[in-house]
Amino acid sequence: QVQLVESGGGLVQAGGSLRLSCVASGSIYIINQMGWYRQAPGKQRELVAIITSGGSTNYADSVKGRFTDSRDNAKNTAYLQMNSLMLEDTGVYYCNADVQRSRWSGLTDYWGQGTQVTVSS
Repeated sequence: QVQLVESGGGLVQAGGSLRLSCVASGSIYIINQMGWYRQAPGKQRELVAIITSGGSTNYADSVKGRFTDSRDNAKNTAYLQMNSLMLEDTGVYYCNADVQRSRWSGLTDYWGQGTQVTVSS
């Protein structure tokens, strides 16, 4: 199996910063794309940022210029640096990874349990 564990969430004032981490462990051959999603109360889960194994990134318009997605392939870890946080960034942030578990297997989608980010005024 594969486990994704997020950390780094918390309570921060508007304008502040947080850095989220997502560590993947278990039976992993290659991790393809990794993504960060968030879900605010009463809203659907939405894409925040994605990063390919080669380091190419894509961001939701609402976080462009404020958030930076990165990864350390050797550590099977993704990071989300969040700056200039706004009230609307509040939500549970989930890590997602497309994992190939062996040389002969296809990609399987995995999710972490989520970490709460609360931005206060």
